[in-house]
Amino acid sequence: MADRPDFSKMSVGDLRTLAETLSVANTAKMKKGELIASIELKATMVAGIQDTSVSVETSELSETPGANVGSNANDSVVDSDGADGGRRGRRPRKTAEELQAEKLASVTPDGESVLRHPTNSRPNNQPNRDSTAFNRNQQPKPFQRHRELGAEPDLTAIETENSEIRETDVTTVANTTENSEIRESRPNREPRGPRENRPLRNEITPRENTPRNENRENTPPRNENREPRTENPENSVPVPTPRPEPQLTPDEKRRREALALFTEMDGVVSTQGVLETVPDGYGFLRSPDYNYVASPDDVYIPGFMIKQNGLKTGDTVRGSIRPPKENEKYFCLVKIESVNGRTPEEVRDRVAFEHLTPLFPDEKLDLCDSASNYPNRIIDLISPIGKGQRGLIVAQPKTGKTWLLKGIANAIAKNHPEVYMIILLIDERPEEVTDMARSVRAEVVASTFDEPADKHVKLTNMVLEKAKRLVECGHDVVILLDSITRLARAYNTVQPASGKILSGGVDANALHKPKRFFGAARNIEGGGSLTIIATALTDTGSKMDEVIFEEFKGTGNMELQLDRKLSNKRIFPAIDILSSSTRRDDLLVDKVTNQRMWVLRNHLADMNSEEAMNTFLKYMQNTKDNNEFLISMNR
Repeated sequence: MADRPDFSKMSVGDLRTLAETLSVANTAKMKKGELIASIELKATMVAGIQDTSVSVETSELSETPGANVGSNANDSVVDSDGADGGRRGRRPRKTAEELQAEKLASVTPDGESVLRHPTNSRPNNQPNRDSTAFNRNQQPKPFQRHRELGAEPDLTAIETENSEIRETDVTTVANTTENSEIRESRPNREPRGPRENRPLRNEITPRENTPRNENRENTPPRNENREPRTENPENSVPVPTPRPEPQLTPDEKRRREALALFTEMDGVVSTQGVLETVPDGYGFLRSPDYNYVASPDDVYIPGFMIKQNGLKTGDTVRGSIRPPKENEKYFCLVKIESVNGRTPEEVRDRVAFEHLTPLFPDEKLDLCDSASNYPNRIIDLISPIGKGQRGLIVAQPKTGKTWLLKGIANAIAKNHPEVYMIILLIDERPEEVTDMARSVRAEVVASTFDEPADKHVKLTNMVLEKAKRLVECGHDVVILLDSITRLARAYNTVQPASGKILSGGVDANALHKPKRFFGAARNIEGGGSLTIIATALTDTGSKMDEVIFEEFKGTGNMELQLDRKLSNKRIFPAIDILSSSTRRDDLLVDKVTNQRMWVLRNHLADMNSEEAMNTFLKYMQNTKDNNEFLISMNR
């Protein structure tokens, strides 16, 4: 490397001028030692980038250091070019006159010197191997003067040029290192000889008269161990050898077997349940075996299927399902076969329950299933029940209200099989639930007294929604509720406090939902009906029960009173005949039967409840049906 000038002999002003020429920033605050270190560092960087020594010349510095720098730089350029003699052509040294001419050319008109980059010594017809990394002919001179005399230097532009040069230097050094490693890994080659005897790069060398496959005689044939292909003798089309089956892990085998089983069972298994939608759009089919609460047997219904078919909460959906796949928890519905006993196309255009027209009941439910069923025969006469009836059985404790409900349910199931019947038991004893489920041919849905109040409310809402959806599709539904008093208590428990408390501790807003449940009973114009027969407790010693009964007292169109005095004397049914009646019973019975009942009521008007019941039972024991009983009473 050429000798560097002795910067320690220069003054601070000359060093700052030289540092600014080399694009060193913040020279005003640097001391002399820092300026010398910065200049040497910048000179070393320029030497690494240009692969030569940089000559620094200036007219403001002393002539002796400047001349030394220029001469040393030129000598280093010549030496560096000659170091690659095996790969590049040697460039002849420049004479003293040429060096002096370049020195004069490097001085600007204002008397200051600039750095000169060594020219490329390659011939014009020889391509540059590193042109993609750094083209010296196209890149601007990084250390050229950036300002004219008296102007401030543009530090931002200078720093940008320096960063670009550093990036290019890193790329060039990396490529040079990589190429040197590749050359070291190559096997030893013979010397190439003088450049004049080498062929041109694009010149085509004629082939020797050597046979093409002369050197391949000792080469083993390719695919020697390859099995020959089997050919089809009919059409001589080569048939490739089938690949062997890959070895499967036990987990992969089980997964494939399960997937094959899922594929076989898709759409084979059918199920039925009541839809309960969630705010996210999808839903589940709840099973009546679990009283419409969440269970492992629930079936998932996608949201798009609910929208396409216009499904609502409470719809009874029947369809094909598939087993849950990996990472799935529930069975999934894949096809809807029917909704509420109708096709999905018919259900899609149904009218909402709230928009249906309610009418008085005009079709009577026959409760006479046998001659010895005296309670049903008496109810059929004094308080007939029709489709769409809203009936209330007012009973004191231990008067046989549950026994009466059981008889009514069995009679309806026998005489009217087209009616869908639901028995809803709220806050009842578990043994009564079991007895009702075993003795009645109807759907029994129960929430016993040991269950929380929110479960009572949720179960009631599901039953009501299911009944509404069936009525929208034209079905006749009967709900037997035991009891509406305990249902109102459950709603009062879950109702947030509003500050309006009635007597007995009943919240003013708590009775709205029980009334909505009881008021849903109606006869629909054009087909379909919802009949609700509910029991109400009185004389329980609770002020709350009295308030609840008073709220529901005038809401029904049928009322059946039970008398505790009759039950204490073991007279069953303990029905108060004089206090029981049905509104517009003339729509349920024929004109002749209605006139005979008026005569019978006039005859019993002067009797008390015990005498009236004994008279009924006396004449009924000798007759087979109610028509024969009325004829015998007129005699």
